Amino acid sequence: MTQPERLVSINGELAPESEARLSIYDSALMFGDMVFEMTRSFNREHFKLQEHIDRLYASAAWVAIDIPMTKAEMIDAVYEVAQQNEGLLDTDDEHRMMINVTRGLPGIYAGRVQGQSTGPKVIIADFPLRWTVSPMAPLFETGVNAVIPAQQAIPAYLMEPKVKNRSRLFYMMANLQVSQVKGDNNWALMTDPDGFITEGTGANFFIVRDGRLFTPEPRNILRGISRDYIMDLAREMNIECVESNLEPFDIMQADEAFMTATPFCMIPVVSLDSRPIGDGKPGELTGQLLSEWGNRVDVDIVDQIKSWNVADAETAATRPIAPTPYEFRKE
Repeated sequence: MTQPERLVSINGELAPESEARLSIYDSALMFGDMVFEMTRSFNREHFKLQEHIDRLYASAAWVAIDIPMTKAEMIDAVYEVAQQNEGLLDTDDEHRMMINVTRGLPGIYAGRVQGQSTGPKVIIADFPLRWTVSPMAPLFETGVNAVIPAQQAIPAYLMEPKVKNRSRLFYMMANLQVSQVKGDNNWALMTDPDGFITEGTGANFFIVRDGRLFTPEPRNILRGISRDYIMDLAREMNIECVESNLEPFDIMQADEAFMTATPFCMIPVVSLDSRPIGDGKPGELTGQLLSEWGNRVDVDIVDQIKSWNVADAETAATRPIAPTPYEFRKE
């Protein structure tokens, strides 16, 4: 019996994932001309969906893509795709919704490519979250080593980083450079042309010093939804959080550090270029914040990811070897 296939929405029309297509002439392929959002659920409840949609529309407006649906319609479409795929998730899995919006065919191809309509395309997919984060389970115990690559972040005066877009070759170059560094669990941490810390390749960055949180000021970074949530949690827990320019020297004076992103929420950073931060172990305040996050969504975030890792271990060896945003296997 053929296994049921996940469904994807393309401009409101549902199609099997294997049949979801973009033209080879689409502006997303030609220029990386696409804005996007990735969301996740906790206990199958979508987390911060409105905030993700608000940022999606802000990104689209900045690059002049006219999304052919209202925010309310977009949210309804996300819920529809999730509902259609609900029965295909393992009982303990979560939704990882990917919303991509492309400008569509550039003018020279419009009307000249058979079977391709003109105008923007909104593509909504639902991919099991566990497959994204289960390999990260050990990192909650070991932490990661942040490595500053030669590749720098693109500053706002060259290209607006607050727009969540698919023109991300500089992220990949940073990851490729860091993949050549000896040792395990190396994650890129970029700087801007002034030498200030910006972000990871898909994650925001925080340090802790004397019980206070510090995070790069929001000029040359993507202002992450998880970043904002940590700042909200900190305020509610009476923890001071400061946005400021940070240099590598500041990190080496920190007591602890961590990164934040939608899929994994928080990952401890225990060293910078293999030099320990604090005592070189995941920090106490990092653990408190992650625990409080879990309490508020009624999920033990670390235990959930660890359980996926154990369950997926049997099939891990059969996966094709390929790079991910956080993992480059060295043979």
